[in-house]
This record gives sequence, C-alpha cells and structure tokens, in this order.
Amino acid sequence: MQLSFTVPFPKRIKPGRLALALLPALLLLAVPAARAQFSAPETTQVRDASALKPPAGHNVAIIEFYDLQCPLCAQTNASLIAAANKYKIPWMRHDFLIPGHNWSPQAAIIARFFDTRSEKLGNDYRDYIFANQTSIETPVDLRTWTQKFAQAHGAALPFAIDPMGKFDAEVQADINLGRRIGVDHTPTIFIVASGGHAPSYTEVVDRSRLFQTIDQVLAEASRR
Repeated sequence: MQLSFTVPFPKRIKPGRLALALLPALLLLAVPAARAQFSAPETTQVRDASALKPPAGHNVAIIEFYDLQCPLCAQTNASLIAAANKYKIPWMRHDFLIPGHNWSPQAAIIARFFDTRSEKLGNDYRDYIFANQTSIETPVDLRTWTQKFAQAHGAALPFAIDPMGKFDAEVQADINLGRRIGVDHTPTIFIVASGGHAPSYTEVVDRSRLFQTIDQVLAEASRR
C-alpha cells in the first residue's frame, strides 16, 4: 500500500523547500539549534525543570528526547529498552527533530499513528526503525520499511497518515517542550525522581553509566 503524507506547508516556505518531498517543513524550521550529538557528551543547561518529573504513581522514570534518524539515539536505544525492562520504570519518549534529517519527521508522525492503535505498537515501531536505521536513507526507504512493519503486525495503513495534521502538532508539542527545558541535542536522557532524597532530575551525560545512574537515583529516592 502506498503511503501518503498530507502535512500542509506554511506559506512562508520558499518553493525550493518543496524538494523535501512529504516532509513537515514547519517542524524542521522550529528547532534551528537542535543537533545530533557526535562529539564528547554535553550537559544540558536546563532552563525550566517543571516537566522533568515522573508520571503520577511513580517515583522514578526515564525521560528521553530523541530523533529517529540520529545514529547515537539508535545506539543508545537498546540500553534504554534493557533499563526500562530491568527496573520496571516508565520510559517517557519525546521527539526532538534535527533540521536537515530527510525522513525522521515522517517517521515521528508514523509512530504517532501506530500509538493510536496501541502504545506498545507505537514503541515497537520506534524500536524497529532504530534497529534498521542504517538501511533507511530516504523517505522512500522509510515507506518500504514501514510497510514491512505494518504487514508483520497486521496493522492496516491508511492512504493518508496525518490528513488533519494532528500527529504533526503532537510532534511539535514535544519539540516545544524540549526547547523550553533547554534541550539542544539528541539523545538527551534524564532520570527523574519524586520523593526521598533523590534530585528531581539527573541527566545521563555518559550513557555507559545509564544503569549506575538509575541505581543511584532509585537508592536516593527510597531514603526517608
């Protein structure tokens, strides 16, 4: 089945931008400072920490800002899956698109579509895209891999994934959240806590210490 992405382009986009066929251009323009992190790990300068907290009913959670086309995000994803499974804590995933990536805006919207079928299906799609990221170079490649995923999971794809721009708006809301916090690169990972003596948030700057960081936060969150 051929996929169609009906995301409207704002009037201010120049005609040359239309060469980025089927991309939600507004998202690309919204985060000019965002970048994938290829150099040494950086600490995020948090400006607004009000959203860095676990969901209701949980003391500790993982918050991640990612781009599905970011290689380091793909490399880190397996560790995050393992951590969420080991510690049984929520993993809150937020899109944070990198300007210039030619297919991740589409992938983010498709993941939102699968979320409407089930949260697990949406997250399975994200994990699937990360696992096959090196084989996806163009939007056409993305459609091919998406069709394989849909067929394997018995999920019917509509002709238009996001005709009203609802999923586009949800992705943009994630980007705006990241910018408000101070995120400027992917992946950005926080271990957030509520209660005990744990700090409200701890950034995982060295991703090789993800498990050690969670252990420390859990221990401090349990102290009274």
